[in-house]
Amino acid sequence: SLPQFMLLAVQVLRSAIVQDFIPVQILRVKDRDEFPMILVGNKADLELQRQVTQEEGQQLARQLKVTYMEASAKIRMNVDQAFHELVRVIRARKKKQAQVWKLGQQNSKEILGLR
Repeated sequence: SLPQFMLLAVQVLRSAIVQDFIPVQILRVKDRDEFPMILVGNKADLELQRQVTQEEGQQLARQLKVTYMEASAKIRMNVDQAFHELVRVIRARKKKQAQVWKLGQQNSKEILGLR
């Protein structure tokens, strides 16, 4: 049996209101329009005590438009992969920002007639 706080966390996570609220709250706290993140279901080794199905995790990840994976530190499953995926997401975001910045610089030069 899971501790009460974990059961509550699962029940709250399943709430549609919270699923809509989570990304908005993260972005508000980070003061950004977008923020690199992935969704990781932990303790994947405790299959018999599972409270959130893999499908529920994948569905939430689709709603948040992020990568979903399951991990277990105990059996060393996907722990490194989760960090590598997060680094990949961060690098992709930085590359996109650099391209947008470069395009903005080019457009500014054209507008000012500096080209």
